Amino acid sequence: MAQDCDLGLIGLAVMGENLALNMESRGYKLAVFNRTTSVVDNFVSGRAKGKKFTGCHSLQDLVGALKTPRKIMMMIKAGPAVDEQIEHLLPLLSPGDILIDGGNTHYADTERRTKYVESKGLLFIGTGVSGGEEGALKGPSIMPGGSEKAWPAVKPIFQAIAAKVGPKGDIPCCEWVGPRGAGHYVKMVHNGIEYGDMQLISEAYFVLKEALNLSNDEFYDVFDDWNRGELDSYLIEITRDIFSVKDPETGDYLLDKIKDTAGAKGTGKWMSQLALDLGVPSTLVTEAVYARALSAAKDARVHASKVLKGPTAKFSGDRKAFIAAVRDALYASKICSYAQGFVQMAAAAKEHDWPLKFGDVAMLWRGGCIIRARFLDRIKEAFDAEPNLENLLLAPYFRAEVERAQPAWRQVMATAVNLGIWVPAATTALAYFDGYRRERLPANLLQAQRDYFGAHTYERLDKPGMFHTPWLELRRTPKA
Repeated sequence: MAQDCDLGLIGLAVMGENLALNMESRGYKLAVFNRTTSVVDNFVSGRAKGKKFTGCHSLQDLVGALKTPRKIMMMIKAGPAVDEQIEHLLPLLSPGDILIDGGNTHYADTERRTKYVESKGLLFIGTGVSGGEEGALKGPSIMPGGSEKAWPAVKPIFQAIAAKVGPKGDIPCCEWVGPRGAGHYVKMVHNGIEYGDMQLISEAYFVLKEALNLSNDEFYDVFDDWNRGELDSYLIEITRDIFSVKDPETGDYLLDKIKDTAGAKGTGKWMSQLALDLGVPSTLVTEAVYARALSAAKDARVHASKVLKGPTAKFSGDRKAFIAAVRDALYASKICSYAQGFVQMAAAAKEHDWPLKFGDVAMLWRGGCIIRARFLDRIKEAFDAEPNLENLLLAPYFRAEVERAQPAWRQVMATAVNLGIWVPAATTALAYFDGYRRERLPANLLQAQRDYFGAHTYERLDKPGMFHTPWLELRRTPKA
């Protein structure tokens, strides 16, 4: 077998197959392998027919078809399967060869695998790939990390297949993120922000549905208008489109037929868990994860709806003005969500010694991925102006936008609460903003409580050091 393939790809499910076709369309020749070899045959004789592919029925054949240094990308289920695949490949490879994990892998696994593969004389890349089926085929967002020595060998391929942005459409949404697990961590934060975005958009829909009883046609017009302004994004665009789709069987709007229980694959939960480990308040993704969990408790909610009662008030006011206020509330909440994501990445970068460039991260997400949005350009500008920016809310543009939107944001939240409309993520965003902007919080009382019952000590504002007070001895005795 001729050793003339530029890259080997293992795993021909939807994402792997479409990435392979994307690479081939950019002039690269690929060797492909799947554990079920009939999948390889079907691909080569189907979508790949007449194209520059070599179908392989064994890992030995795959390795034998590759140019050196060999580059093998695994598009398989994250977890033990990746470790198993690595063990099968290591005896077949030579020093300097490159293994790439393109799955939705936990960053800690990539940290471990990078060190392990490097100890064997090979190089390892763990890369986030976002954009779904269409993005994989036409141009995804790619977030590679791992062995930096491997980057020059894969950079031309990855940047060729990535989505392109910029005034000339020539800036690839793919750049080296950092060592070891940095790429997969950034992808995880992308997914966590995606959770928050989707929940916030759903809440905006719910408020307008419950308060104004908008029709799907009216929703289409609202979201079409929103997509022409500061909310311009892929998620707003597809939400607009969803309102227009009718069920072929009934002729009714399909959205109204879909059961209100949301699924999840775990990356949002990972981000929330890791935020707790770092001690950073990524409250939006956490609330979005809990919101999906509550939605999944459908039977319990149906039962509770027959027992528990809420407000009976109805909306009264200017409908057009309220729609505009909901737009502003959504945008302000979205800014808080992204602010939290970048704060968490900064904390993780410090913890793991990753030299993350946050302006570049914003541009990785500008095209190809699920959270692609116009306002990521503003995030890039903010970090270019101040690379060590502590929080996006402190950047001039975002500070001004939140201040502008604040009255409408508060109005919408108050209206939703008074009408009993469920808006957990948006109210969490406002709570984060109100907490972050305050010089003093009630944690002084919390620390006093901790010291009272557990002698945990506390700090003082007026002098340095740690202190403990015998509260029982000094307390005022209550009246009998």
